[in-house]
Amino acid sequence: MLKLHHLNNSRSQRIMWLLEELGTPYELVKYQRMTPVPLAPPELKAVHPLGKSPVIEDKGLKIAESGAVVEYIIDTYGNGKFKPKVGTADYWKYIEWMHFAEGSAMLPLMLALYTSRLGDAAAPLTPRVDSEIDNHLSFMDKSLGGNDFFVGNTLTGADILLIFVCEAAGPRLAPYKNLVRYRNAIHARPAYQRSIEKGGPYQLMSR
Repeated sequence: MLKLHHLNNSRSQRIMWLLEELGTPYELVKYQRMTPVPLAPPELKAVHPLGKSPVIEDKGLKIAESGAVVEYIIDTYGNGKFKPKVGTADYWKYIEWMHFAEGSAMLPLMLALYTSRLGDAAAPLTPRVDSEIDNHLSFMDKSLGGNDFFVGNTLTGADILLIFVCEAAGPRLAPYKNLVRYRNAIHARPAYQRSIEKGGPYQLMSR
């Protein structure tokens, strides 16, 4: 059985959501962030040298990095779901959004998280970071438009990754009405609700 190493309030929440959408049986191993600084506990270092989550173990493999984990689960357990046919226009759009979610979109959000702890020392960086976040959220909002999902208007692995961008944006998401609607609809899905029940409180859901 697939084993998911899950850290609370982390990107591994969406991996649970994917597994629930697919109905794939899995073993959940939970880890709690430390206090007062919410870092991952040292126990995760025993799972993977980077001490990060998500990490999955399955069929003798150990895989980290959210994009790789999503790709593996969809290819292994998806039975054709959640991924466009290879080589089609939707497939390349899917690939683009997958890379965007973990690359371009998350960098300014992570910078905002770190600089928020610097106080006045962050002042020179803040306008640029804020501008980049708004640029990426605006791009997502316009691309989504009135659709329910980002690729082919059907749920794909791209949505599994992109929901975390919406959650991590927190109150910054408010002006982007298409993304707010999208986030709320995802959170209302039964599979997403089941992932919250199994994973425990998820602070990013209520921001």
